[in-house]
Amino acid sequence: MTRTNPAIQEDGIQNSMGRRALEGGGFAPVSLGGSRGAPTAQEIASPAAGAEPEPLRRTRYHVSGMTCGACSARVSRALGKLDGASAEVNLATGVAVVDAPTTVSTEQIVATVEKAGYSADPIVANARASALAEEAEQAEERVVHDLFRRLAVALLLFFPLANLSILFAMEPDFRVPGWQWLLTALALPVVLWCAAPMRRRALAALRHGGATMDTLVTLGVWAAFGWSLWSMFSPMGAVSPTRPEPSGVLDTILASDGVYLEVAAGITVFVLAGRYFEAKAKKRAGSGTRALAALGAREVTLLVPDETGAREVRASVEELVEGSSFLVRPGETIATDGLVQSGFADVDMSAMTGEPNPVTVEPGSAVVGGTICLTGRLVVEAAAVGSDTRLAGMLRLVEEAQVGKGKATQLADRVSAFFVPVVLLIAAATFAGWLIAGAPPSRAVGVAISVLVIACPCALGLAVPTALMVAAGRGALLGVFLKGPRALEATRDVDAVVFDKTGVITTAKMRVSGVDVAPGFAEAEIARLAGAVEAASEHPVGSAITSWAKGLVGELPEVQGFVAVPGTGVRGEVDGFAVAVSRPEARIELPAALARAVRERQRDGATAVVLRRDDEPIAVLSLSDTVQDSAADAVARLRARGLRLLLLTGDNASAAQRVADQVGIPEVIAEVAPEGKADVLRQLQDGGLRVAFVGDGINDGPALAVADLGMAVFTGTDVALSAADVIVVRDDLGAIPDAIALARATLRTLRGNLVWAFGYNVAAIPLAVAGFANPLLASAAMAFSSFFVVTNSLRLRRANLR
Repeated sequence: MTRTNPAIQEDGIQNSMGRRALEGGGFAPVSLGGSRGAPTAQEIASPAAGAEPEPLRRTRYHVSGMTCGACSARVSRALGKLDGASAEVNLATGVAVVDAPTTVSTEQIVATVEKAGYSADPIVANARASALAEEAEQAEERVVHDLFRRLAVALLLFFPLANLSILFAMEPDFRVPGWQWLLTALALPVVLWCAAPMRRRALAALRHGGATMDTLVTLGVWAAFGWSLWSMFSPMGAVSPTRPEPSGVLDTILASDGVYLEVAAGITVFVLAGRYFEAKAKKRAGSGTRALAALGAREVTLLVPDETGAREVRASVEELVEGSSFLVRPGETIATDGLVQSGFADVDMSAMTGEPNPVTVEPGSAVVGGTICLTGRLVVEAAAVGSDTRLAGMLRLVEEAQVGKGKATQLADRVSAFFVPVVLLIAAATFAGWLIAGAPPSRAVGVAISVLVIACPCALGLAVPTALMVAAGRGALLGVFLKGPRALEATRDVDAVVFDKTGVITTAKMRVSGVDVAPGFAEAEIARLAGAVEAASEHPVGSAITSWAKGLVGELPEVQGFVAVPGTGVRGEVDGFAVAVSRPEARIELPAALARAVRERQRDGATAVVLRRDDEPIAVLSLSDTVQDSAADAVARLRARGLRLLLLTGDNASAAQRVADQVGIPEVIAEVAPEGKADVLRQLQDGGLRVAFVGDGINDGPALAVADLGMAVFTGTDVALSAADVIVVRDDLGAIPDAIALARATLRTLRGNLVWAFGYNVAAIPLAVAGFANPLLASAAMAFSSFFVVTNSLRLRRANLR
């Protein structure tokens, strides 16, 4: 079905500036400010009417010391109190993204984080992506190693401590002189050294007037330890000199005599175990992002001009500047984005785009930093360096995806912010309530400890960021970037996908699609003459004709006296003939067959040019945009998901329908002016559809912003990339259904994590208050809850997206 907008201009050719800039050697840095639904810098500032908005600067910081959602919420609130500033803090990655006026210095931001009880280091955007990735990985290894050492010591001491505590509790006759000191000696290293990181963070939060998960754990450990010491050593202690009456093995083991040293050690063991496996899982979760960062080269062979021509100098990649020439040998990583000056090579683009087949580059070809030269030797001129490169832009997209806050994230943050103080009040009320009810103090202490430990909101704080982190890494390896939770939430009800044509369904590259030859001439002769004269042209039509001619006849003759007439065509002398290739003009009289061919080709949306030899029209060549090889399969996958598909274009109806028929898109809306695309999407939305739009051109920005889910190809313009929710960098339209599938899988995982985290706390706290969860079981349940959330998120690394 084809629909035409009657108020549309006839000329609907899309200006795919980003693609043309790339093909012509221009590189533009990726702009990430202002994705649809995200506040822009101006919106954050909220200036008064008529006032000049104060410019904002976006900076990123590594924040150390956060352990739960309450921590990240505390840092975010503290930074938000800076004048005109806002911040989003990711617990899983430890990264804070701060938008603040330029009057707010880095030192102020760091000092604010430290005042909140944590530490911050600015992340400097430069070309050292691979080195930074390795440093981050080493830091994670150190954390994992430290947790393992503390866990190992805690385990070694916990088992004899638990056995002896059970023995002494159940059989007072075995209490040898000094048994209290023996148990204390076993428990002391666990409480003082193994649990030290939690205690330090709890005290730091306390000094700054806050409370975190570590506050709950530390209170639980020291309450059990302190009560046990008082019970064993005080004359008023709760230790009975006689054997307790049996009332069940579990109660006898864990509740008799009010000695909770094994509980203090057990809480430490379970918390350390949970954090150890959590740290290892988070390290695996971030592997995709680190693999992307590690693509960057560290060193480059610069070509420095001298009196002998140019000498090779091995230097750090940070010394590259725009316009520098550098050498790339076989097997080396291309240091930065640039244009090939000389040489031919096969380049492995798979890590950046997901394209498995090597791409052949030649003089004039654009190359991307982070890709690998497989064969051949290249001399490249740097076109973009440092934070302006495509790799740096992709990394920023990953960070954008990991720090955004959707509705579910905001809910988790709000709950985490007040959760710890509420739990402290509940624990205190539980202790008092059990005493008032007549329970012995040892029983009241045990129940209060259970409440403190079981209610830790660690899983709640990890539920969203771990899912986003894994999804961002998986998406990076697939060539798909989801710009945060808003992109995920937008996919929930999307039931229609609208494609732009030029640069999305088609390649925006011309090819010869038909040749109509006058009687007495052969197609090979036409190819020889047309290809020879167009070989000297830089116009896309000329390049397409030259490629077609070379494929048909091979070597082409030289053209003499070449002249290009802007807006008309080209002419020159080939094999002694005056040859011209030009637009059809009314003053050129064409044979009836060729005139009919021109009309038919133009009606179908093709570009028609006339070949003349010695002023005699001898052929009409028609050129059309090339349909993406992957378009039909991508469309079939989307239709299999039950989505309604439409093609939206400014081209004429017949040309648009021809492309739609090729790829299997059932509906076409044609002849739509650039400014009318957003209106078409609004009309679809008014009809009850949740619409995703896929575009790449500068005129696609409004449509991408209006769409419920905006998707832009990375070769598009900065405007398109800024307005989109999803960025596709793979040169394969199969990335579109992959992106939708990944977003929906991530959303399911995220919802599952939140249901578990909320459900766990809602169910566990009443059980602990009622005395049905002893402290050891409480600590094990808390550790398992956090581990479950992280491992559930890791399933996204292997999710089937087909």
